[in-house]
Amino acid sequence: MGKQRVKFTFPTDLVTQPIIYQLGRQFELVTNIRRADVRENMGWVVLELEGTDGEIEKGVQWVGSLGVRVDPVSGDVIEG
Repeated sequence: MGKQRVKFTFPTDLVTQPIIYQLGRQFELVTNIRRADVRENMGWVVLELEGTDGEIEKGVQWVGSLGVRVDPVSGDVIEG
């Protein structure tokens, strides 16, 4: 099992969609929200993804294909 931290930035039209839930269900990933700021017109989430390297890669590609900006994150303010 691998872990990867990523930042998802959601455009206005995707803020209300259950993308993180779907990511965990479709790709057998454990999603752990580390930080987030969600508002009516935008939102971002720093996630820790846990699963096989292949599932993490496929899941991140899927999220990006929906129009969510995906950026790698190194370190985190909240450790644990």
